[in-house]
Amino acid sequence: MEKTQEIAVTQMRKSSEKFGSSTESYGDTTLMRFLIARSMDPEKAAKMFVQWQKWRAAFVPNGFIADSEVQDELQTRKIYLQSLTKEGYPLLIVKASKHLPAKDHLQFKKFVVHLLDKTIASSLKGKEKGNEKLIAILDLQQIAYRNIDARGLIIGFQFLQAYYPERLAKLFILHMPWFFVSVWRMVSRFLEKATLEKIVIVSNEEERKDFMKEIGEESLPEEYGGQAKLVALQDVILPQLEV
Repeated sequence: MEKTQEIAVTQMRKSSEKFGSSTESYGDTTLMRFLIARSMDPEKAAKMFVQWQKWRAAFVPNGFIADSEVQDELQTRKIYLQSLTKEGYPLLIVKASKHLPAKDHLQFKKFVVHLLDKTIASSLKGKEKGNEKLIAILDLQQIAYRNIDARGLIIGFQFLQAYYPERLAKLFILHMPWFFVSVWRMVSRFLEKATLEKIVIVSNEEERKDFMKEIGEESLPEEYGGQAKLVALQDVILPQLEV
């Protein structure tokens, strides 16, 4: 870690204590994610970190959201968790055609946490604990008007930005239909510049080749040009997340 980063982390730790929060059990890499998300401003990063701690304690008191708490969302089998990409990131795939706007909004929010926590936990980048990132694919193939859920998308991105800073390495959007463009334009207004810069709408052959190259054939499912089979989120067993 560079000297300027070390100083920023030290200042953030002091600011967090000033706000009544302890950073003792968190490594520098975790705190750096909050600093990067707040343009290396220790005070702002500390505020974000303290808010995250309070939210985590209230919303995820057991440390994880069990499958049993999000059964309605899991049963559609719309989320897939693949093996690591070439760069060592877990690959999360969302099939929007299997999604319907939630009737139980609390369960949907828990589901967002469940899928993000599980994806991050599946990363094997143990040497950088606290800095694990993910790559996501939002597949819009065969979506109909009934699948459109601007509110759900906004909630997902708001959770990522507020509670999972610097966890998203890249998001690829595939097969965007013409009628979704206006929806995406609206959703984009809720996204921070740093988030928007990580989103790639794959719309031509060159972008498709770059997308395949970045993920790698071994973790990319066959239907996207790779060699892997789709693996539903609930079929991935992680010992640390078992009830």
